[in-house]
Amino acid sequence: MFEHKDAHRYTWYQGSLGRRSMIDFVVVSSDLRLYVLDTRVKRGAELSTDHHLLVSWIRWQGKMPRRPGRPKRIVRVCWERLAEEPVKTVFNSHLRQSIDRIPRAVGDIDSKWALFHSAIVEAAVASCGRKKAGASRGGNPRTRWWTPEVRGAVRLKKEAYRAWLVCGSPEAADRYRIAKRGAAVAVAEAKSRAWEEFGEAMEKDYRSAPKRFWQTVRRLRRGRQQLAHTVYSGDGELLTSTEAIVGRWKEYFEELLNPTNAHSEEEPELGGLGMDCPISGAEVAEVVKQLHSGGAPGADEVCPGYLKAMDVVGLSWLTRLCNIAWSSGAAPVEWQTGVVVPIFKKGDLRVCSNYRGITLLSLPGKVYSKVLERRVRSIVESQIEEEQCGFRPGRGTVDQLYTLARVMEGAWEFAQPIHMCFVDLEKAYDRVPRGTLWGTLQEYGVGGFLLRAIQSLYQRSVSLVRIAGSKSDLFPVRVGLRQGCPLSPVLF
Repeated sequence: MFEHKDAHRYTWYQGSLGRRSMIDFVVVSSDLRLYVLDTRVKRGAELSTDHHLLVSWIRWQGKMPRRPGRPKRIVRVCWERLAEEPVKTVFNSHLRQSIDRIPRAVGDIDSKWALFHSAIVEAAVASCGRKKAGASRGGNPRTRWWTPEVRGAVRLKKEAYRAWLVCGSPEAADRYRIAKRGAAVAVAEAKSRAWEEFGEAMEKDYRSAPKRFWQTVRRLRRGRQQLAHTVYSGDGELLTSTEAIVGRWKEYFEELLNPTNAHSEEEPELGGLGMDCPISGAEVAEVVKQLHSGGAPGADEVCPGYLKAMDVVGLSWLTRLCNIAWSSGAAPVEWQTGVVVPIFKKGDLRVCSNYRGITLLSLPGKVYSKVLERRVRSIVESQIEEEQCGFRPGRGTVDQLYTLARVMEGAWEFAQPIHMCFVDLEKAYDRVPRGTLWGTLQEYGVGGFLLRAIQSLYQRSVSLVRIAGSKSDLFPVRVGLRQGCPLSPVLF
């Protein structure tokens, strides 16, 4: 069919017996037969098998499809090292030096936050260092056992294989077999050594850094997250380029988080000043202490480990920022920015509606929100109906199930009918009208500085979508409560 010399036609060889055969084929439909330009064996590809690589060239008709987007390699700070006391000491030393250089008189809240954010990130990088995370590209496998020794052994094996193809002598074949066996031994030893080192590191973390230990265990149990490299547009067109995919995710979540049937926004008049006392350092320190160490950072990339590792100097600056936001009625825009990460649920991987969005917020912003939540709860807790068990400390769904079970048992015992109604609010968080919410808070006695502080977290509320390491443009979120915010449960 295609004229080639024998070396480029036979796909299978048995060198010891001198046998060869053409047993591998490329199958195409009859309508594509005219577009097949060539088919031949590529002997240079060393595949550790007695089959050679078979390649076909086909003339493509029409527009060439774009290559699907791939996950980007992410460089992140090794914040886990903050569990080690020496690293924590270095971190606080760098942070103290950076804070000392911050002028006391700076502009608005965004300027003050930018300086503090820069100081804490620089201290984390200087003390913990960085590492690459995510998938690798090209011929550089990022595995523990891919050492320079293994790389050298594999290179020698490939060189011996090419030399054997050129001369075909028994001596060259013996050299290739020896190099092949040596590469296999090097890989096996490197893998064994890597697993031993991993086990020793896990054992050490179990004793000295249990948070990092359990984080690694959870990551290994979870495995790889399912994620599609292509998605359907709103019109059903298959999108393959990274830009188009990110744009589609932005379009989907912008529509989802801004429903068109929402009520109009009405800003109420602020009532009495109520709890207008400044935020204390004890309030901030208590909230920081309760942060989950393995929590994901928001748009500012400030990890919970940074805040938990801060000494009194760093906490005092964070308290100062919270008080500036409290007294001015304005919050930094990064505290109002949500990073939406799509998590696959079920169905077709390429359909956006088969995912649910997890919103990641700024950790310092969540500290501020939690302080406000405690103040709101101290006012409204005594006014909430006794039957309400959701989002209240010391109560939960189990209490409601217990009550319902007792009612059903009593009705069964006395042969009485029982009527139950279950209401499921679709996308309830996303459709709460904010204007109505502010008025309801005033009815419960939340006003003045506290209400203004809550509203400040929604004044410039925006989000972006992060998918496979790529980020979309910002889009406004004008309706509903903020997903992942400590205030949202009590407001709901």
